[in-house]
Amino acid sequence: MMNSVKNIILDVDGTLWNTTEVVAIAWSRAIQANGNSKVTVDGARLRTLFGKPMDVIGKELFIDVSGKEREELLESCCQYEQKALHEEKGELLYPHVSETIQQLALKQQRKLFIVSNCQSGYIELFLQKNNLASYITDFECFGNTGLDKGKNIALLMERNKISAPECVYVGDTAGDCEAAKEAGVPFIFAAYGFGNATGTEQIQDFAELLTK
Repeated sequence: MMNSVKNIILDVDGTLWNTTEVVAIAWSRAIQANGNSKVTVDGARLRTLFGKPMDVIGKELFIDVSGKEREELLESCCQYEQKALHEEKGELLYPHVSETIQQLALKQQRKLFIVSNCQSGYIELFLQKNNLASYITDFECFGNTGLDKGKNIALLMERNKISAPECVYVGDTAGDCEAAKEAGVPFIFAAYGFGNATGTEQIQDFAELLTK
């Protein structure tokens, strides 16, 4: 498949890195700071939620919180999260992600993109923290557009004049697989990530993209 693919669109959480433990601590602090003792967050819970749009995560996590209050609480969680990730010194990337991205972009001369259901600023933080901004041609997310992942993939493809036969989306959940189908592009499942997907090509290590 990859021999004809000039453009690779990547998911972030569960595909490029795993921030769930750091984020769980940050969100717990935000929840406590906002005086909410009904909600508990841990990494395992976040792994079942990451990949969904932020508004959906808010609804599923903060069930007993009203609309406006829920939005404010989720915003506070994201602020605490950004600070915690910026300050985190530990390795969050999955094995071989950084060097593989560099080889895909420089040696194989593929164009790399990112589409995620994350909040605004999250992809920028990821790229800055891992020194990968120069290898990513363009990106889009739910926080910027309010659109689901399938529509954001299509939007990014239209913006960059990418045709479906020359493109693949790489993600780690069944939702990612459905988003790729919605956008009309092939899908590669990152089996080491958070979710499950059946009936599709998969990789056990990010570096396998170099030989697909």
